[in-house]
Amino acid sequence: MFILGLTGSLGMGKSTTTKFFAEEGVPVHDADAIVHRLYEAEAVSLIEAAFPGTTADGKVDRDKLARRVLNNAAAIERLEVIVHPLVRASEQRFLADAERAGAAVAVLDIPLLFETGGEKRCDAVVVVSAPDTIQRERVFARPGMTEQKFTAILAKQMPDAEKRKRADFVVDTSKGFDAARTQVRDILARVAKMPKRQK
Repeated sequence: MFILGLTGSLGMGKSTTTKFFAEEGVPVHDADAIVHRLYEAEAVSLIEAAFPGTTADGKVDRDKLARRVLNNAAAIERLEVIVHPLVRASEQRFLADAERAGAAVAVLDIPLLFETGGEKRCDAVVVVSAPDTIQRERVFARPGMTEQKFTAILAKQMPDAEKRKRADFVVDTSKGFDAARTQVRDILARVAKMPKRQK
């Protein structure tokens, strides 16, 4: 089975691109969605112990937690030590299930793929990208987005130009859904002929 890593900075259209892979019948592991699930399940007590007062009604209060960790490298690291192993365990179960089901390709959707060294677990990497004017437009259309928040999130992410340089494939989402869908199909056709990376 060929493992395709999918990543892209905030507002680049990664969620939409993920849907296009799923439409083509490719199983997708969405790291962000798993974190959301963990914040209502096994991560709750661990996060409450590390960051008292950031959970309520058996769930992590994401706003309270964000306020506690944003711009605090040590706190972010403490949170990652809790969350990353749980996400990795979920990813391993997903890959085993996809392999058993006979999938030819599986996608790992990881926002901080390069930043966490996740590309080493993939056979090729797709970076979702768009011009920064479009990125800003999309990001500031989201509720509650501020310049400060946007800057803090971007500071944690590798610059888009660097991601594109390291990518095996780039999906440009600035030309509309149909163009992005065509790019996804093209990637899958090319991946079918590519050798797996020697790990």
